Amino acid sequence: MSQRDRIRANLDPILVGLYLTLMVMGWANIYSAAYDPSHPGLFDQAMEYGRQSVWIVASIVLGGMILLVQGRFFKDLAYVIYGAVVLLLILVLLVGKEVNGARAWFGVGSFGIQPAEFAKFGTALALSRYLSGLRALADLRSRSVASAIIALPVVFIMLQPDTGTALVSGAFILVLYREGLSGNVLLLAILAGILSVLALILKASTFGLPLTDVRIGGQYLLMGSIAMFALVAWWVVRNLVVRRYRKRFYGLIIFGLLGSVAFIGSVDQIVDRMPAHQQTRIRILLGLEEDPQGYGYNVKQSQTAIGSGGLVGKGYLKGTLTKYKYVPMQSTDFIFCTVGEEWGFLGTTAVVGLFTWLILRIIQISDRQRSRFTRIYAYCVASIFFLHLMINVGMTIGLAPVIGIPLPFFSYGGSSLIGFTVLLGILVRLDAERLSQLR
Repeated sequence: MSQRDRIRANLDPILVGLYLTLMVMGWANIYSAAYDPSHPGLFDQAMEYGRQSVWIVASIVLGGMILLVQGRFFKDLAYVIYGAVVLLLILVLLVGKEVNGARAWFGVGSFGIQPAEFAKFGTALALSRYLSGLRALADLRSRSVASAIIALPVVFIMLQPDTGTALVSGAFILVLYREGLSGNVLLLAILAGILSVLALILKASTFGLPLTDVRIGGQYLLMGSIAMFALVAWWVVRNLVVRRYRKRFYGLIIFGLLGSVAFIGSVDQIVDRMPAHQQTRIRILLGLEEDPQGYGYNVKQSQTAIGSGGLVGKGYLKGTLTKYKYVPMQSTDFIFCTVGEEWGFLGTTAVVGLFTWLILRIIQISDRQRSRFTRIYAYCVASIFFLHLMINVGMTIGLAPVIGIPLPFFSYGGSSLIGFTVLLGILVRLDAERLSQLR
């Protein structure tokens, strides 16, 4: 058997089958969400589902081309691909067109390309290449370089601004943890999230202060609480810890105190740089303000649509809220509400189940690799899909703020579909060569 035949025989049929199944199901749901009786044709280019058919064909062709490329190509040119993606992110800031307040698109006729979607596989390749050359992610230099690889595209994506796509980069923290990053870093990330929520909530509480002092009063209360905790910790260390370990613990207490205070003080600055509608949605999600202007309308309508589907749904093309366009962005960010209304609880469970199967299969593939590069890349892919699934489904049911993250293969959009296709296609090709890979 030739090498080409062996590689073809080693293509993972489950992963390829899940990819095709999810893509066809997504297309069917886009058709339902955007259906117009005056344009019933599935390939009508005047409609979103017609344009999506073009992207589906292009993605399948591109995926097939990736399978013809030797896996070594992606490792050798990982940094080049990463650099090209960063260059595109810079160019879109200079010559891109503005859509919904974000300069994130290259316009090509009625089609648009969003280079931020390509940053996912570009960063995954570069991070895998760097980490695969290390024995362990143990020293400050290696951690700093890995963090810089992740952060560089995020900087340019935030300048667009596109908070949702930038947030996806948080998935790579799971990869760093899997490759030896201390669990304390994950703990710090969780604590940072808790402090962010507390800072925003306490900022909105007056505590009897004038309205102009609300922000200062809430933040000072939180900072004071942390300072008291630090004093208690200091007393415990002084009286219960062996003398030779005290300096280390004192250093941790001082670092934690100063770091927490600085982080709390920066929360406002970070939130204030977000687009106004995203700030409002976060405050509404946390219950910090009422919704008189309907900023939470999308989520309410999405919840209503999903709930109205009941156990088995209303039937394909029979969703009333979907049919009459009561849910904004129902073919993109809120495509999951279409699944809920027309397919019901059983349908949404099946979709989430398929995505879960996809993620678990990718993890299984990663664990059977001889090549460290392929194994790390597979972890990157699994982490990206996991974060997309959790946040997109979470925001449609009101458990996460609406920040514009698509549901892979379901949400309308060519850039997203191509980005996920390349992400999976590279993995399928690398995995097909697993028996001949040694590093």
